[in-house]
Amino acid sequence: MNENTGTLITIITEAPLEHTITRDIERLGAHGFTITDARGKGKRGLRDAGWDASSNIRIEVLCSSDIAEKIARRMKQRYYMNYAMVVYRQEVSVSRPEEF
Repeated sequence: MNENTGTLITIITEAPLEHTITRDIERLGAHGFTITDARGKGKRGLRDAGWDASSNIRIEVLCSSDIAEKIARRMKQRYYMNYAMVVYRQEVSVSRPEEF
């Protein structure tokens, strides 16, 4: 198996931001993303997905470290002040690097 390293950036945030954030991600150079529903409790309270406005999503992007840095910076500048959001990055081994 041919493995190369890449960066996985994960964004957990409010569901109504999905389309705005995914546009940002693509404009910053990422080729794709995966979105799943997320529930949990944190500093801003319980996010139980009982209705759309209280739903969270988890957006995962496999990309280069440079693009991950741009995405993280954009999230901080545009969203941190007014929205519930957690962003984290990790280096990962990728068996099909040509896909990202």
